Amino acid sequence: MSETTRLKSTVYVGGLDQSVTAHTLAEAFVPFGEVVDISLPKPDQPNSTDVHRGYGYVEFDLPQDAKEAIDNMDGSEIYGRTIKVAQAKPQKDANEGLGSKTAIWEQEGYLAKHAVSEEDREAAEEAQAASGRPQDPMQGLEQLDVAGPKPE
Repeated sequence: MSETTRLKSTVYVGGLDQSVTAHTLAEAFVPFGEVVDISLPKPDQPNSTDVHRGYGYVEFDLPQDAKEAIDNMDGSEIYGRTIKVAQAKPQKDANEGLGSKTAIWEQEGYLAKHAVSEEDREAAEEAQAASGRPQDPMQGLEQLDVAGPKPE
């Protein structure tokens, strides 16, 4: 199974009570299709008393089964808690995005996406010069000593 097909067949289940287990999720989601895998991520802190982070992933054999589970289970209750069921999103790389410890402009692909070519930079400077507007936004304000409109 390709990675994209696998992702389309996986649903995110959030808002889980700590007493929910993989077996509980399997029983809740089996009516919608064959469940291939269930994952309940462990807490980051090793000394935590929590069994899981309060969310999990259920992978189905077919993408249609995942869609059916989302349509029917989103907003339902498991152990008295309303759960959120949605399409799973791809895991982000730890070295990319806003949570990264690397500056965004040093991340791979940032410059390729946001770089301005030398031709475009020169064209923008020529257009600004041709518009007749001053380069310095403070230019022409030297004579003003009072803020606001000129008195008549």
